Amino acid sequence: MNSQIWAQIGVGILETFYMVILSTLFAYLLGIPIGIILNITDVNGIKPNRIVNLVVGFITNVLRSVPFLILLVAILPFTRFVVGTTIGSNATIVPLVVAAAPFVARMVESSLKEVDNGVIEAAKAMGSSTWQIITKVLLAEARPSLLVGGVIAFVTILGYSAMAGFVGGGGLGAIAINYGYYRYKTGVMMVTVAILVIIVQVFQEVGIHLVNKSDRRIHS
Repeated sequence: MNSQIWAQIGVGILETFYMVILSTLFAYLLGIPIGIILNITDVNGIKPNRIVNLVVGFITNVLRSVPFLILLVAILPFTRFVVGTTIGSNATIVPLVVAAAPFVARMVESSLKEVDNGVIEAAKAMGSSTWQIITKVLLAEARPSLLVGGVIAFVTILGYSAMAGFVGGGGLGAIAINYGYYRYKTGVMMVTVAILVIIVQVFQEVGIHLVNKSDRRIHS
């Protein structure tokens, strides 16, 4: 591979981090409130509301059920409306967030359900408000599980970002497809895949380290 391709790979790495980090951030900004709503409005939640739970759960499940490539194409008009284009890194962030937010919401809901009901009841007995139970009990007690979910979400969004290369998305996925697939440069594809694997492994190790620290802090 020549220096020009290596330079493009370098740019692709930066674009990939740009897309994945921003998409994960926005997905959690949307997913955490949705996950909290799903948890507290459940029949066993602190504020049961069957109608709200069914509506929010149905929308979440519908979005989760659509394969990413189909979703990416289906919301192209929305993507163009939000960022003014359907090509490149900024355009890829929109479908990444739409696809990942419901996934994050369900993981957050699952993490909050792991919190011991006795702790919640104790907080209620002490007169804690709903907001205090959510922030100081549910989210605090579920921190290790939420961190594990964050690692899973990052890896999932990274995989989605690579698939976006098929429709003009940026990053390493676009390089792998444009050079490795369309131009039959297997070496370029292998390098991009290796880089993606390294990114995943490093992030998982960092995530596991943070989870272990969080566990020691909570149970100390």
